[in-house]
Amino acid sequence: MERDEALALLQRYVASPAHIVHSRATAGIMRKVAEHLGEDADTWEVIGLLHDIDYDLVRGDMDRHGMEGHQILIENGVPEEIADIVRRHNHMLFGDYEQPVEIALQAADSASGLIIACALVKGGAITEVTPRTVKKKFKEKSFAAGCERERIRLIEPLMDLETFFLLAIEGLTEIRDDIGLT
Repeated sequence: MERDEALALLQRYVASPAHIVHSRATAGIMRKVAEHLGEDADTWEVIGLLHDIDYDLVRGDMDRHGMEGHQILIENGVPEEIADIVRRHNHMLFGDYEQPVEIALQAADSASGLIIACALVKGGAITEVTPRTVKKKFKEKSFAAGCERERIRLIEPLMDLETFFLLAIEGLTEIRDDIGLT
């Protein structure tokens, strides 16, 4: 599946502009992490775009989140390899992530909000955010309080946090116009 097809599919199922931004941000981070690890950046970006495709449908029901997404993706001809990662990304139902793509999705899903919040503090300028900024805010539990820092830490077997934060910032910088940042 191509990026544009995934984005069109996401927009067909998710109405919330904020959640579309979140999905695009997660995708941007996933692309950079995949490139760094020598993985398939196009596929990882598509996974990031589609990971919350059932957001509107499940309305916060975490017993259904991911499961419904898997079904939507299969019904729309998305390969099982992608649909299964979307199904398993619900950390409340699954865990023990071993595949790099699953680990990266956990970290990117949670870090996207933290890093966007860092940019918003700087007037929306993602170009002003540094790994040092993110690391400092990461330690402040009250900052972006909804960000699950333990999910971000899952990336540590693959790379150190500073490298991850740098890649995440780069990923968001590349799509800054798409997510309302400067």
